[in-house]
Amino acid sequence: MPSSFVPSAVALAERAAKTALIHFRAKPDIEIKTDESPVTVADKQVEREVRALLAEWFPTHAILGEEFGTGDLAADHVWVVDPIDGTRSFISGNPLFGFLLAHMTQGEPTLGLISMPALDEVYLGTPETGATLNGTPIHVSGTTRLSDAILSINEGEKLLEHAPVVLKSLVRAGHTRRFGYDCYPYALLAAGHIDAIVDFDLKPFDFLPLIGVVEAAGGVITDWDGRSLDYVSDGRVVAAATPELHAELRALMKDAVAEG
Repeated sequence: MPSSFVPSAVALAERAAKTALIHFRAKPDIEIKTDESPVTVADKQVEREVRALLAEWFPTHAILGEEFGTGDLAADHVWVVDPIDGTRSFISGNPLFGFLLAHMTQGEPTLGLISMPALDEVYLGTPETGATLNGTPIHVSGTTRLSDAILSINEGEKLLEHAPVVLKSLVRAGHTRRFGYDCYPYALLAAGHIDAIVDFDLKPFDFLPLIGVVEAAGGVITDWDGRSLDYVSDGRVVAAATPELHAELRALMKDAVAEG
């Protein structure tokens, strides 16, 4: 049962937060990876520690991590780890970086965790337990119309470069728009503070942990074409509080692409 992994997931989040905060605003050494994204000693240390604990507690489980590679994704149990989601936030002293964790059962996300170390917030979701913030139940809003929605537009620079017609339509959509990055908008969606998110160019360790939290809170999260997210999804993500809002937002983006 996925809920049986909840205590271990919370313990991993606590360990990751403690390590990350040691390095936060301490001007850590920065390396630039081949995809031009930054990585710090904190990213590597957090993932090493999490991997070591997972190997001790669940020696037969596989691990997919951002910094140290991929195990057997066909295994019945796979843990997905993003040690510092939002390294650019981390290195700039912005507290909106996170630690992401998912448990996959036979390829399906059955537990998701979004930890915000600098905010002391842990969002967790499983089908059995629902979604919680620091142990208190949370739920998405009931917003069904885009005209009433608070919309987060993530990765605006990438959208401007690769999907400018979509970005143009999004900046005129909704009741209120905010530009964002990384995992925190999904936590805010699960807690009912915002209503929808459009994201671009995410990796599996970025989006797989979000699924368990958003869905357990009652929301919808897919790729831009409405397909379920999995290990090979293309990184275009759309999430919303309700199916109606999700469908309207997807239709808006599809129409924008069609019109060019």
